[in-house]
Amino acid sequence: MSEGNLARNDEQTHAPPALPARCGIADPDSEFTYLRTSASELPDPEPLLVNLTRSVIEVIAGARDLEQLSRWISEDVYKTLVKQAVLAARARSLKNQSAVRPIVHVGTVHLQTPVDDVCEAVIMVQVGRTRARAVAIRLEGIDHRWRATSVGVL
Repeated sequence: MSEGNLARNDEQTHAPPALPARCGIADPDSEFTYLRTSASELPDPEPLLVNLTRSVIEVIAGARDLEQLSRWISEDVYKTLVKQAVLAARARSLKNQSAVRPIVHVGTVHLQTPVDDVCEAVIMVQVGRTRARAVAIRLEGIDHRWRATSVGVL
């Protein structure tokens, strides 16, 4: 083996492995990153899922301010919900409708924990008398509390 090949192999074996960026964590060695929290150190996620689902439906309906949810959602979720709320507000203004607090009946909660610090759920919701929706939420244990890192309303 030539000296050049030895140097290349040596560099490859001592290179630090690339760490995936999860939940906005840019540098795991930095003092200003999020701390992952095990599910065993966190409360039962189901009450949060039910309340967050109801709140998300109310935000989209224009009956709740999105700022009220900012503690429990990530920045990406915040941006997504802003877009959905703006689109819903435009649709209401075209129809000359005002924002009305919807009657939300939360049904079945299907919960999974694929990883220790992650909880994924699909919550069935009935909005009013005629509309059924499904809300998919991913919670991650961050800084000793559950935080929604993904929310989808179908």
